[in-house]
Amino acid sequence: MADPSSYRPKPGQIPDSPGVYKFRDEHRRVIYVGKAKNLRQRLANYFQDLAALHPRTRTMVTTAASVEWTVVATEVEALQLEYSWIKEFDPRFNVKYRDDKSYPYLAVTLDEEFPRVQVMRGAKKKGVRYFGPYGHAWAIRETVDLMLRVFPVRTCSAGVFKNAARTGRPCLLGYIGKCSAPCVGRVTPEEHRELADDFCDFMAGRTGTYIRRLEKDMMAAAEEMEYERAARLRDDVEALKRAMEKSAVVLADATDADLIAVAEDELEAAVQIFHVRGGRVRGQRGWVTDKVENVDTSGLVEHALQQLYGEETGDSVPKEVLVPALPEDPDAVSQWLAGRRGSQVSLRIPQRGDKKDLMTTVQRNAQQALGLHKTKRASDLTTRSRALEEIAEALGLDTAPLRIECFDISHLQGDDVVASMVVFEDGLARKSEYRRFQIKGFEGQDDVRSMHEVIGRRFKRYLQDKERTGEWEETPAPTGPVPAPQTDPAAPTDPAAPTDLAASTDPAAPTDPDVVPDTDVVPDTDAVPDPDAEPREDDGRPKRFAYPPQLVVVDGGQPQVAAAKRALDELGIDDIAVCGLAKRLEEVWLPDDDDPVVLPRSSEGLYLLQRVRDEAHRFAITYQRAKRAKRIRSSPLDAVAGLGETRKQALIKHFGSVKKLKQATIDEICEVPGIGRRTAESVAVALASAAPATPAVNTATGEIIEEDDGGSTT
Repeated sequence: MADPSSYRPKPGQIPDSPGVYKFRDEHRRVIYVGKAKNLRQRLANYFQDLAALHPRTRTMVTTAASVEWTVVATEVEALQLEYSWIKEFDPRFNVKYRDDKSYPYLAVTLDEEFPRVQVMRGAKKKGVRYFGPYGHAWAIRETVDLMLRVFPVRTCSAGVFKNAARTGRPCLLGYIGKCSAPCVGRVTPEEHRELADDFCDFMAGRTGTYIRRLEKDMMAAAEEMEYERAARLRDDVEALKRAMEKSAVVLADATDADLIAVAEDELEAAVQIFHVRGGRVRGQRGWVTDKVENVDTSGLVEHALQQLYGEETGDSVPKEVLVPALPEDPDAVSQWLAGRRGSQVSLRIPQRGDKKDLMTTVQRNAQQALGLHKTKRASDLTTRSRALEEIAEALGLDTAPLRIECFDISHLQGDDVVASMVVFEDGLARKSEYRRFQIKGFEGQDDVRSMHEVIGRRFKRYLQDKERTGEWEETPAPTGPVPAPQTDPAAPTDPAAPTDLAASTDPAAPTDPDVVPDTDVVPDTDAVPDPDAEPREDDGRPKRFAYPPQLVVVDGGQPQVAAAKRALDELGIDDIAVCGLAKRLEEVWLPDDDDPVVLPRSSEGLYLLQRVRDEAHRFAITYQRAKRAKRIRSSPLDAVAGLGETRKQALIKHFGSVKKLKQATIDEICEVPGIGRRTAESVAVALASAAPATPAVNTATGEIIEEDDGGSTT
């Protein structure tokens, strides 16, 4: 526990300007980000008598080891910078709302030549217009099915669309009139885009225009005795009305607004949002958060607004936002929202009428969500606590293992040997800290040796981080004030200091094939950070190797446990427990014990160890299969320096297959557009030196499949 007075800035050093401040712990990780109109007044509140501070604030300031700040020109800039830093550093003491599910949206891909209507989840993409979120995907599909009668927009995937265009036959929806069939040229791209725009306008709330137009056309068709057309238009009107009935009118004046309500207690808070467009509820979502910082309802509302609109622009930010309490600086927040929308945004508390009544409904939903969350969490927390206590008792640990790391080895007959590291904190998976390793100390199949290498590399990096933070220094670090802060929000703390690639969560960062972050967090890639590289300057982001576990679990029995223990002993680490879980009888093995520890089959501790082990196995085998698939898909042309994908495809298209390309002469290869003689010679040499590919076998018939495409046989 740190003494806040040890890092308190000198009087007068803190400016009295608007700005954003960061508290860092002893490892230089950012643990809290805040903003203030007056930095001097705000930071002074953190350095008063500890007994006068709120318990959560007291925990934060005693965990911190330094504070720094950045001066900005306006409160709006402070709001934007605070949001950016919270998103970048993920500070542990800031309020972070978490969705209890991934909400589905109705999406229209306006960036395509023929826009497609579909259900989408996850991060929003540029060029796609979203409506929702909805509570269930089936609700979207029911609505779309009704509207396709009037707006027959494409809903098929790219593969189905291309296949229909190739065969000249539309899919079933094209035959029954629920798709305009642009794949076979029934409508032009311009006509199909007009249909998509009309679909978006209707979903955006401009419904009266289309219904009145259809009713007028229906009456005209009836007067001209075109009764079949009139009946079809009548059915179209009924379909649109049924689609509208699925979202009842809640505001009679066709208002576009978002209503935000908060339910809270001392420990947690739930937020519910109703998205109202055209007077109808078009979407609903909710968040739950732990109140890890001392924050009131106004602060919770401000955090919710930041998370809700931080990545939104244009019409995604409504004209009106109704809240239960105004933020501390409502004018700055309103200006920030207006900047996101591009026009004025009204931020206010509803006082009377339909909007106040609807806010009461949203508030009731928030209270129910908080009650349901607490009921689920109480049961889950009790079970996890019991599991951790049972593990500690069975293994003879002094305390419950709040952080467990599990390692597993995966390979296919000695090829593509990889390892996985999964992390469970407080009995829950922490996927952002998963890591994957390639075994590079030797070749072949040896699970024991592989386990020794992986454990050694993981904890070698931990020791490097520990040494870099100065925890091994015999003399205490200086306790004076922090250096003068930077004043440019865009500038790094030290321009000459490189960033720590091993802990970077940026998928675009330069990397080296060794350890890959979990694909649930960032896209899978072969360009991955090397955990054995020299440590670099800290940037404040959470580090995956900086936290030691209380328990290391390996997938295997005595040999694997002994290898893991030997790796720790070689590094001088003696305060981390090790055990192994053998699959055959689900026995728990400890180092230097000839007999296993047998936990009861109904033990919650055994269930938790099994979940950890199974997750490590899943994670390892997924990576191993991906590496094997990539190796199988590789081509001898990959070895030709300077030969890109375009020229590879040109070669395969010209000759038909790699097999025929191997038989071609250098002069014949030069006939391919874009291929010079030097490149042709390199291609010929690469193909001649390539080992013959293993022939593919049809497992159903036993036949050898001849190679007929640009890749190797599979």
